[in-house]
Amino acid sequence: MKPARALPDTAPPERDLRALWRRAVSAGRRIFFSIPDYDAYIAHLRAHHPERAVPSYEQFFSERQAARYKGGGGRCC
Repeated sequence: MKPARALPDTAPPERDLRALWRRAVSAGRRIFFSIPDYDAYIAHLRAHHPERAVPSYEQFFSERQAARYKGGGGRCC
């Protein structure tokens, strides 16, 4: 009798779907409640504006708050 073959060490599809769902819900909450996404902003800066300095999280957050509540505009492009 042959020994049983070992299955590949991958997560079941349900676990992958749950992780995807959690990320999607989390991102949706940030968008709905207007919580700025620092990581996405940094990725955007590096891809589209490499000449600009990368702000600290505190600088980023205060700029986003000022843009939101003072009407100073919130988009660069």
